[in-house]
Amino acid sequence: MGCLLLTALIWGFAFVSQVQGMDSMTPLFFNAARFTLGAMSLLPLLWWRSRRQTAVGSSADAASITPAERASAQMSRPRDGIGGLLADPLWVGVICGVFLFLASTLQQYGILYGRNAGRAGFITALYIVMVPLLAFVFQHRRVNIMTVIAVALAVAGFYLLCITDGFGSLTMADLLLLFTAVLFAAHILVIDTMGSRVEPLKLSFIQFVTTAALSWAGSLLEGSVNWQGAAAAWPAVLYAGIGSVGIAYTLQVIGQQWVPPTRASLIMSLESFFSVLGGALLLGETMTARGYVGCALIFAGTMLAQVRISRPSASPRPEARR
Repeated sequence: MGCLLLTALIWGFAFVSQVQGMDSMTPLFFNAARFTLGAMSLLPLLWWRSRRQTAVGSSADAASITPAERASAQMSRPRDGIGGLLADPLWVGVICGVFLFLASTLQQYGILYGRNAGRAGFITALYIVMVPLLAFVFQHRRVNIMTVIAVALAVAGFYLLCITDGFGSLTMADLLLLFTAVLFAAHILVIDTMGSRVEPLKLSFIQFVTTAALSWAGSLLEGSVNWQGAAAAWPAVLYAGIGSVGIAYTLQVIGQQWVPPTRASLIMSLESFFSVLGGALLLGETMTARGYVGCALIFAGTMLAQVRISRPSASPRPEARR
């Protein structure tokens, strides 16, 4: 539980670093550097897991292998046909990486235009409410009464937070972050559909590499590679890359070995709260009373969206978020 709470804290404060990075870097270049560092930070863990998995087939070491590691080794076995393609970490990771690239790029542009960590954190958190809605539309999954109430609360919260003087007060940043939430929800469903037979750590590494490669390509095309800007924003890049991607992901994997998925999702939803706290402490951000009420309603909606009346297996895996 402590690992998951620390994960939510790191992710929430990452919104601060994403705001600070926009002082001297473009969104594409920032994400290129961020996801490159994040992928590199997973290399030691990948090496360690690979060494552990080689011991699965050894009778001398078999007693020291956990059930999770045995399952991971089974995932790594090759398959034939379409099933083999869908279980191939490379293909699945690249597809998930494309969705992650689109979501993270749109989010970073929303942060660039809005320059508000707390607001960005709560609007992005709407992805939790959108996951069951997209699952209903595209996968024909049932929507329970809790989901309906959660959507109503989240919509009311978004209205209070963003639409302060008619719909003309809705900014470009708000719209970009709203579409970001849709893309993050789609990213979760893609992983839930295609990534169930792929070892999670390999999947994450490949999608981070894919996101970094696409971000580098975009940066080179727009001519936004600026090493002086990166040097000026190095604390933000390091935190968003190694902290938010590498360390937080590792803590998430460890924490979810001991905490049930629904409870884990509830704990990690606190990242929206920590984004407001980080923005207030480090950036001096404030909101109106109406804005804070809107945040509270969005937070309540994200909590209710994770209350499962049906079987837990019908819900997307919470580890898909990052």
